[in-house]
Amino acid sequence: METTTNGNKISDATVRRLSKYYRSLKYAYDRGMRTISSQELADMNNLTAAQVRKDLSFFGAFGRRGLGYYVADLQRNIARILGINRTWNVALIGAGNIGRALIDFDQFRQQGFIIKAVFDNDMAKVGNIYHGIEVKNFADIEEEAKKLKIKIAIIAVPAQYAQSIVDRLIESKIRAILNFAPITIQVPEGVFVRNENMAIEIEALSFALTNRREVYRTISG
Repeated sequence: METTTNGNKISDATVRRLSKYYRSLKYAYDRGMRTISSQELADMNNLTAAQVRKDLSFFGAFGRRGLGYYVADLQRNIARILGINRTWNVALIGAGNIGRALIDFDQFRQQGFIIKAVFDNDMAKVGNIYHGIEVKNFADIEEEAKKLKIKIAIIAVPAQYAQSIVDRLIESKIRAILNFAPITIQVPEGVFVRNENMAIEIEALSFALTNRREVYRTISG
């Protein structure tokens, strides 16, 4: 997925690295660093200094020759670029085990992503309260999304329901979706989807362990 900023096409990989830089800068500031070089930032993320400079250059000139970057200023600028210098109203769809864990995930709130409503179509869950939020009937999503000014939705539902739920969310004018359902969902242009599949991630670790000797033999010639 690519987005365009100031006429530049920004790749998904670049955005991911910006998020890593943001966290690295927080780590550096908390440990007393007030300036940081592109090489130091690169070393913290297993990258090259050239890559760091290239990523940041898409959005402006932030460093000073011979000094590097002011840590607090660069972190603040990256927060602005990522849109986390403000709050976003979020709806969570699915009050099962994953959904309830996400309600309790403090980092969402710390980063300005505020879960304003939880929805489910299981009447046994509707009306329950989790972390101070009442579970609402998903049938009311359009009305509630408009009333609460929901901008982002998180889906934590079984795969067979995911696509139909996304279709309803799109009808509700929600254009950003974080999908935890183990299925690839289809959306029209202008709707942004991120997929989080923990099974795929652990399978990648399994692949690495299973094939490490073969990989070593390939590298070693």
